[in-house]
Amino acid sequence: MSAEHSEWQKMLAGERYNPMDPELMKARRDARLLTESLNASRDNETKKRRKILRELIPNGGGSVWMQPPFYCDYGRNITLGENVFFNFNCVILDVAEVRIGARTLFGPAAQVYTATHPMDARERASGLELGFPITIGEDVWVGGGAIICPGVTIGDRSVIGAGSVVTKDIPADVFAAGNPCKVVRELANVPEARIATERPKRHSD
Repeated sequence: MSAEHSEWQKMLAGERYNPMDPELMKARRDARLLTESLNASRDNETKKRRKILRELIPNGGGSVWMQPPFYCDYGRNITLGENVFFNFNCVILDVAEVRIGARTLFGPAAQVYTATHPMDARERASGLELGFPITIGEDVWVGGGAIICPGVTIGDRSVIGAGSVVTKDIPADVFAAGNPCKVVRELANVPEARIATERPKRHSD
C-alpha cells in the first residue's frame, strides 16, 4: 500500500495498522465517551439514549433497541438494519466493518470481534494489529455469551446457541452451536413476510 494511505484506511482494508495512530486514538476516545454516556443514562431517558445511539452508530443506530451497557471500538464501522436488538453487556470490536441485518437479536454478553493480532509473536511485539469484517444476516438470533470471530458470515434466519464460539461461516436457516460452532440441524424456512408480521415491534428504553 502506498505511503499516503492512512492507518484508518489500512485498518478497514484488513491490513496491519498502528492502533496508536492519533486519528484512531481520537476516534476510539470519542466512541468511549459516547458509550460512557449511554451506559450511564437512566432507563427512562429514551430520547437521550436515541440521540447518543444515532451519534455512536450513524449507520442504523436510530432504530436499534439497546439494553446498556454496550461497548464498541468505533461505532461508525457498524451498519445495522431496522430493529436490531442488543441485550445487556454486548460488545462489538469494529476495527473492520460489521454488518447486521434487520430484526437480528443478540442475547446478553454476546460479543462480535473483527479485531485480531498476528499469530507470530515477533509481529505481535511490533504493536501492529489487523481486523476482518463480519456479516450477520437478517432475522438471526445470537444466543447469550456467544462469540463471533473475525471474518465470519452468518446467514439469514439462523440461530447461534448460547455460549458458542463461531470461527467459520454459518449458512442460512440453521441452528448451530458449540465450540467451535457447528451446524446442528436445519430450520424450517418461514417466509420473511410472516416473520415481519408476527414479531412484535420493539422500542428503545
